[in-house]
Amino acid sequence: MAKKLYVGGLSYDTTEGTLKETFSGAGTVESATVIIDKMSGRSKGFGFVEMSSDAEAQKAIEMFNGKELDGRSIIVNEARPMESRPQQDGFNRDRRGGYGQGRRDRW
Repeated sequence: MAKKLYVGGLSYDTTEGTLKETFSGAGTVESATVIIDKMSGRSKGFGFVEMSSDAEAQKAIEMFNGKELDGRSIIVNEARPMESRPQQDGFNRDRRGGYGQGRRDRW
């Protein structure tokens, strides 16, 4: 069973190919993904690597956590499930349900 790893502290220059090539030293890499910001098109500085087995994933953590990749010290650990976030309706509302306009009765 494949095990997904979180890889943080990535350089903006790190590519999915670099991740795959680096982590292949610990075993078979099923997939490697660098998370990209939608607005800027630039890396967000983290990604995920999926190893083919739990043993290979543990080996990758031991080999690469705290090591340098593309000039940056990276963090490697087991990925946690994504937490559910409140659904956004496309408007910029503050926590009280308003739109961040302030109180209009002060005008």
